[in-house]
Amino acid sequence: MTLEISGLRFAYGTNVVFDALHAAPFQKGELTALIGPNGVGKSSLFRLMAGLHKPAEGKILLHGTDTSLLPDRRRSESIFLLTQHTAMKAALAVFDVVLLAKRGWQGGRATSSDIAHVEETLDLLGIEFLSDRLVTELSGGQQQLVALCQALVRNPQVLLLDEPTSALDLRRQLEVLRLIRNVTRERQIITFAALHDLALASRFADRFVLLHEGRVAVDGNPEEVLRNPLTGNVYGVRLEIDRNANGSLIVNADLTS
Repeated sequence: MTLEISGLRFAYGTNVVFDALHAAPFQKGELTALIGPNGVGKSSLFRLMAGLHKPAEGKILLHGTDTSLLPDRRRSESIFLLTQHTAMKAALAVFDVVLLAKRGWQGGRATSSDIAHVEETLDLLGIEFLSDRLVTELSGGQQQLVALCQALVRNPQVLLLDEPTSALDLRRQLEVLRLIRNVTRERQIITFAALHDLALASRFADRFVLLHEGRVAVDGNPEEVLRNPLTGNVYGVRLEIDRNANGSLIVNADLTS
């Protein structure tokens, strides 16, 4: 299973976001960090991949099928987008919110299997103790975990995570990204995560894709991308890359002027 992006062009009116965007195929079991400064189009690309926007030109292919041609139901079952705006306003308990995500387009009553899957997913994220709490009473970080639970309980083929750790404390960031990486490999799904913390992303991502001026500027494993001089230029900083005693990449950034 692969996802391919070929010749993608998209604009908001006269503001061109992507111009002939192309990327090497993304493989199942692979976690890709989508990186770049604010405004390069990370969220827009996710919305295109999820079918919420239509490209003016080009294609996004999943298993060789143009995703823009898929029926809405099939596309939503295959591709799940978790946006960075996770605030929940419905006065529902956490368990019910996740169960609704699990049921998706299905009608009728929830089965015992549905309920068990929700319980397992809440436990996987360590938030089973929130099951009976109203989502409107939760902190921003807790709501983000519930939203991630909604994503994982759907078992999509493609998982799109727009800044999934933005509201989380340091320990939770590490726990969540480790979980996302493990789930990606175990379930053999294609996962993308838009992340700003390059050091954190390098610990868990298999691949970095740097967006700049409507195209993929640099693409490769985390160290290759971070050591490429173009990466620092795109961010407007000087990057110095090293490794600690455990072998993890250390990313030091400084202003160039």
